[in-house]
Amino acid sequence: MSALNGEQAKAQRQGLKVNVAILGAGGIAHAMATTLVRMAGDPRYSDLVAPYAVAARDKDRASAFAKQYGFPVAYGSYEDLLADPKVDLVYIATPHSLHSEQGIACLKAGKNILVEKSFAANTSQAEELLDVAHETGLLCTEAIWTRYMPSRRMISDLLATGSIGVVHSASANLCYPITTKARLVNPALAGGALLDVGVYPLNFLDMIFAPRPIERIETSMQPYETGVDAQSSTTLYYEGGDMGVSTCSMLVASDRGGYVWGTKGYMACANINNVESIDVYGTDHRLTHHFDVPDQLTGYEYEVASAARAILDGRGECAEMPHSDTLRIMRLMDRIRGIWGLRYPFE
Repeated sequence: MSALNGEQAKAQRQGLKVNVAILGAGGIAHAMATTLVRMAGDPRYSDLVAPYAVAARDKDRASAFAKQYGFPVAYGSYEDLLADPKVDLVYIATPHSLHSEQGIACLKAGKNILVEKSFAANTSQAEELLDVAHETGLLCTEAIWTRYMPSRRMISDLLATGSIGVVHSASANLCYPITTKARLVNPALAGGALLDVGVYPLNFLDMIFAPRPIERIETSMQPYETGVDAQSSTTLYYEGGDMGVSTCSMLVASDRGGYVWGTKGYMACANINNVESIDVYGTDHRLTHHFDVPDQLTGYEYEVASAARAILDGRGECAEMPHSDTLRIMRLMDRIRGIWGLRYPFE
């Protein structure tokens, strides 16, 4: 199916399933495997995707993973996975620093890709990966789940009603005590809070204010003992005077809140990493509306379904996270790191 052009894919979409393979067997890979199994058993998705294969650098680890989730195929090398003609979509679940190299290998092998955030370690890597995606015409999309969730449309629709007036400011934070994870403190793997958790508040602000240009950035960072960023605060000043504040840390826990402030009131989103509910308040601070988000399997199903439908329609990107948005966020994170003076060893 990977070799189908757009018209063939559209003509043959009925009755086709997208075979999904996972590249990597770490923590996020387990979350995706759980999602794929649940999707296969859900009538909304069972005719769309099929859990198919997993690849790790160790065959025993891959086999144990496949057995745990009932995947029919396990590979002890990434090269073997890419040689399998039955693989339609590869979910790349490895550290940020490897995404571009592995994504390019997948695309050149004729495989569509869903790339875990952050899309790459820097803009140069992201552009190189997207260049190959454009050359091949295959799907290449970033797996930042908050872009695909129903909550994104809910927030946009609420703002469009003008219920909180004209928005001029917003704030978002995401912090977890996660320095025990080796990759997150390793500069060689593009570790640090920014690319792992900071990308979420930046995306939250981007979904509120973009595509307006950012005219000025004020930011500061506290380094971890290994040299990566441990925690930071960034204020973005957008064209027209609007302001967004992003806070992230891998040292502490936070309320994970997203807040949008307008001339007639404000909005509070519980947990920007997976919005659970949205509350709207008036200028008197009284709750005017409460909205719960729809029940979900795990939350990852939306990005998988979007990717699968794009493949079957012959599209090279997903509307929820087009390449232009991915590049805008990558450039922003490079700009922030540039102000900090933080470079990864491979840069």
